[in-house]
Amino acid sequence: MAVTSAVPVFGKEGAPFFPGFRLLDVEAGGVRFAGVIGGSGPPLLLIHGYPETHIAWRKVAGRLAREFTVIAPDLPGYGASRVAPEGPRWTKRRVGEALVLLMRTLGHKRFAVVGHDRGARAGYRLVLDHPGIAMAFAALSVVPTLDALENVDYTFAHKNYHWFLLSQPNALPELLLSAAPDAVLDWEFEVINAADDSVIEPAARAAYREAFRNPAVRHTMCEDYRAALTEDLECDRVDRANGREIDCPVLALWPTYQSVKKPFPDEIWRRWAGSVVGATTTGDHLQPEDRPAEVLAALVPFLQQHL
Repeated sequence: MAVTSAVPVFGKEGAPFFPGFRLLDVEAGGVRFAGVIGGSGPPLLLIHGYPETHIAWRKVAGRLAREFTVIAPDLPGYGASRVAPEGPRWTKRRVGEALVLLMRTLGHKRFAVVGHDRGARAGYRLVLDHPGIAMAFAALSVVPTLDALENVDYTFAHKNYHWFLLSQPNALPELLLSAAPDAVLDWEFEVINAADDSVIEPAARAAYREAFRNPAVRHTMCEDYRAALTEDLECDRVDRANGREIDCPVLALWPTYQSVKKPFPDEIWRRWAGSVVGATTTGDHLQPEDRPAEVLAALVPFLQQHL
């Protein structure tokens, strides 16, 4: 997959939600990436999750930019990152390839990766598929897809119903989501205790709603979950069978409520990497928005040690 010939375009200072950052507009890997870039120092790629956009990092990016060059794009097809309407599904492997090409277009051959939720799944696939490219990897709130699905029980299925709704075939979920997109998004945040303005302030909630109202974005999200139960799952199975491991230090950061069930997330990540440290935050799933200070307290020393 070739990098497009487009030259990176950076908007003026003062990107929304990111004081001092610039807007990102870069074509790479079949994606017109939108997002923000700011700071200086070793490159750090921040990858958001579902059902969000790059603004999920707004509460931690400023601190990280004091020491690192922070690149926070919207995932392909999410937010304002645009992809062609036709073509192969955006599996985590394909997303990882596009993100690598984005970073190369920006001049970064090696970089650190921090991912939350779906972004962490794209992140570990990127690191596994591109040995030597990541200096460090942090996974927030998740374990690899194969392990997650092997441990599904009724509690997980009830709270994470969207895994199985959005992955349904034949555009059924797209049709259902179109009926009341704001209500669906609000319920997603309600389930993970993010309905309060202290977690997602009104301006950010409005931005998430605007993105989610776009049928193309909702379709991308459904394809994301379809890939998780098919291509992504098979990639994990092949890697486990072949003993493939992440070749950089890993930080597994998860909410304390996930510690009630064994094995703990850091133990699961040790099946996939030789160097893993684990840490927890209070609060719920949206760690960078729910507990930004705690995320930074774990993340900054980890990155300082390895970058």
